[in-house]
Amino acid sequence: MRGYKIFAGTSSVEFAKEVCQNLDVPLAKAEIKRFSDGEISIQIAESVRGRDVFIIQSTGAPSNDNLMELLIMTDALRRSSASSITAVVPYFGYARQDRKAAPRVPISARLVANMYETAGIDRVVTIDLHAGQIQGFFDIPVDNLYGSIIFKEYIKSKNLPNPVIASPDIGGVARARYFAEKMGLEMVIVDKRREKANVAEVMNIIGDVTGKDVIMIDDMVDTAGTMVKAASALKKNGATSVMACATHAVLSGKAYENIDNGELDELIVSNTLVSQPNKKIKVLTVAPLFAEVIRRVYHNESVNSLFT
Repeated sequence: MRGYKIFAGTSSVEFAKEVCQNLDVPLAKAEIKRFSDGEISIQIAESVRGRDVFIIQSTGAPSNDNLMELLIMTDALRRSSASSITAVVPYFGYARQDRKAAPRVPISARLVANMYETAGIDRVVTIDLHAGQIQGFFDIPVDNLYGSIIFKEYIKSKNLPNPVIASPDIGGVARARYFAEKMGLEMVIVDKRREKANVAEVMNIIGDVTGKDVIMIDDMVDTAGTMVKAASALKKNGATSVMACATHAVLSGKAYENIDNGELDELIVSNTLVSQPNKKIKVLTVAPLFAEVIRRVYHNESVNSLFT
């Protein structure tokens, strides 16, 4: 085998180090700098000729810088004769505009997919895309991992007396149903109407939550407005407790304030993005999962069997 190397963009250095520790390989070296005007400068500091290369880089805030860094590093590796380049993107930025939901708006997720391919990326590994159909925007293989696998054991350890899974909106039903089936639990739905971006109004609860310990499942938590309002609505409808699991902790704006002051009892997130745990926020690592997927991709083994 010709071997592989793992590089990290600046948004995911600690995450990449943890992945490398799990694989018992060193983190490959690259010099990432900024010109005085802010432009990104990258130089690969070791030979990659004929190697399979993995770049670990989340494209969360600052999204533009992190995305450009990934693309420029890809170009540098391609011009350095890497055999293949896999973008390992724990958080896939610009995924929320995945269709024309209104007149004269972009499909940003498709544009970003085109940029990945144009730069020379051969494969993408990510987790909990905001919408599964984004995989169809690519003409290269995309492995969209299920973040719920990391939450399962933690929830079991809570020994909740009367648990039920909830989707915080209609769009997340498939994700919540998958998790409910894996846990062997019933599911309810929070039906909401979004008035504008980052503002949600909870309308009603589809299903019975009286006396239940509710576990909301979502792909991301941004301002936490939706989750906090959903938690309030669930408790008004008789829920005993409400916890939420969200793979991507965007946590922008007044997110921490909303969580601290709201009726959500606990928020469980992963480390795809850097976040600060507090009395209500628990961070679980997905680095071992990504390490195993990288190993399987390199050895041409099944990735899907991890989740079946």
